[in-house]
Amino acid sequence: MRALGALYGPATLTGLVTAVATAVLDQASKLWLLEVFRLGERGRVVIAPVLDLQLTWNPGISYGLLQQTGIGRWVLLAVSVAAVLLLWVWLARAHSQLSAIALGLIIGGAVGNAVDRFVHGAVADFVLLHIGTAVSRIDWYVFNLADCAIVAGVAGLLYDALVAPRAAKAP
Repeated sequence: MRALGALYGPATLTGLVTAVATAVLDQASKLWLLEVFRLGERGRVVIAPVLDLQLTWNPGISYGLLQQTGIGRWVLLAVSVAAVLLLWVWLARAHSQLSAIALGLIIGGAVGNAVDRFVHGAVADFVLLHIGTAVSRIDWYVFNLADCAIVAGVAGLLYDALVAPRAAKAP
């Protein structure tokens, strides 16, 4: 670890550890839900009044857009790999801990979802937020830990770029 820190710098090392931890936690949660808890066989599991677990296989990208099978699956996987490589280069140049952690979250989330796409042909999503009344119900899209990490990472990058003390300010 010390050699990596000397090669990349402390912020980058923090980002790499974040990326690995994020991908491992994402895959561990999916493995547990699929193989131990057997969520696919249980159907919808109510956790709280606004939170359910429900297995959904997403062959597309965010919100189920660009649903792909066959060669499209491999194209999406290749795009994911290219994105991770570009984010890795950005991470290697990161100067703040916040941007390194944010990039690590995005990289780890992208890797977690790419592993699903490679192994299963689609991404396993399982968290369903919803609001219901006596006459209607509104469901948010189904997502997973990797998606949460990506969103948190993007929020961190935006904060670092726009609000943090060293952020570039417009004239």
